[in-house]
Amino acid sequence: MPARHFDRGRLRTVRRAAELSQSDVAAGVGVATSSVAGWEADNPTTPDPEKLPALARVLGRDLDDLFPRTGLPDLADLRCDAGLYQYETSAILGTKSAGPVRGAERGERRLKERYVSPLAAAYGVSEEELLRAQERSIAKTQELPDAGQSGESQADADRPPGSLSEKITLLLERSFPGQQQPPSDAEIAEAVNIHAGAEVTSEEDVRNLRTGQQEDAAPLVREGLAAFFGVSPMYFQPDDAVAQQVYEGLRLLSASRRGAVGRVRARGGNQGLPADVMSIVNDLVDELEQRDSRSK
Repeated sequence: MPARHFDRGRLRTVRRAAELSQSDVAAGVGVATSSVAGWEADNPTTPDPEKLPALARVLGRDLDDLFPRTGLPDLADLRCDAGLYQYETSAILGTKSAGPVRGAERGERRLKERYVSPLAAAYGVSEEELLRAQERSIAKTQELPDAGQSGESQADADRPPGSLSEKITLLLERSFPGQQQPPSDAEIAEAVNIHAGAEVTSEEDVRNLRTGQQEDAAPLVREGLAAFFGVSPMYFQPDDAVAQQVYEGLRLLSASRRGAVGRVRARGGNQGLPADVMSIVNDLVDELEQRDSRSK
């Protein structure tokens, strides 16, 4: 799973800025003071991922801001983000054990339909989000081609992004590979406001768009996002055909940076690029392959 990033130095800084003692934090999270001390010290001790939401609340910070995660969540991620341990899900589902959730998180079997609604409600996500996370858990176990570090299934990889959240996440994942750090929500918001020449969005607004808590944005915000990421403004319009074309370009960009250009060829027909665009992309693929062969 794409685990959340835990920075013990930042935890210590944020706690002190909030004028909270280690004992205060421990009481709020429900752990011993020694545990908090260990999380801040230079040792391997880190909090359980299920504790991170409570830790963020006690410190008065947003979970995604304090403990960011690059990539899309799987089932275990959603559960941890809800602050729930696996054994606690049996009460949610009305089962004798957490077996259904355990099996789904391991990618061994999918959740029964009757479990989807109560689990999504407990996790604070939509049923669609829960089912997509389930497919990532399945894909991770089966090691499907192109699943990648984000845990995407092949179906996810071949489907263009639909919501604003998916579109922003895709750009963050594909445009900043390797050791490159993706921009923060605050940096994105600042760039959008500069482009618009007015304060049209905020760090919180961008975070809500990225995480799916907000599903739409004003035209000026969409235009600013496109300018910041360097994509066509059409990409952020609700047009699946346009999104598909830009998505194909991102797949090519991602593959070229991974040294896997040879495995990506633009597809024609209803599911891919128009013939003229496909010709340009394939020419670019050939050029990249020739360049790579000369450098070997």
